[in-house]
Amino acid sequence: MARTVDPERHEARRLAIIDAALTVFAERGYDGATTAAICRGAGIGSGTFFHYFPTKLDLLLAILTLGTAEAREAAGLYADRTDPLGVLLDIVAKGADEAADPRMPGFVRAVAGVMRVPEVAEALEEDTRAQRDLLLAWVERAQRAGEIRTDLNPYRITSWLYLLTDGFLGRIADEETFTAQAEKATLVDTARRFLSP
Repeated sequence: MARTVDPERHEARRLAIIDAALTVFAERGYDGATTAAICRGAGIGSGTFFHYFPTKLDLLLAILTLGTAEAREAAGLYADRTDPLGVLLDIVAKGADEAADPRMPGFVRAVAGVMRVPEVAEALEEDTRAQRDLLLAWVERAQRAGEIRTDLNPYRITSWLYLLTDGFLGRIADEETFTAQAEKATLVDTARRFLSP
């Protein structure tokens, strides 16, 4: 008889493995991360690990895909908002909050080390697309509402906002003294000034 799988327990275990992997990737980089270290961090055996993720690359891709899914789900979180500029600034602030995870600098460096791997490059492109789609929808609304500048088209504004937030993350990964907590207010203020009509 086949074993019954509790979907909630299965997803909780999967997320625990992802969380442990995020820590190990951040500490050791992609190449230095071992499945044994990830298993220790998640409190599981290797058989359980391979039941969820056939390879370390599959696990990394799952982390990236989870981030993309969160970006797509954010559209629903803001759906009832009537302040497009406020939403754009909240998106920028949320990015800074996520970058404040102490594992983020190391994880960004780990991903950068394998970003040329075709599957990773594809996952990163999908994540970029999800983030830009979210920004673009609110940039267009903010322009229609007269809340932001209209001298640039929505695509250019979106590209610059993405550059600002992606560059912020890159700076956190590259410069130890540049922290999300210390620089978040400046990031949001810079976005506000850039968007100003």
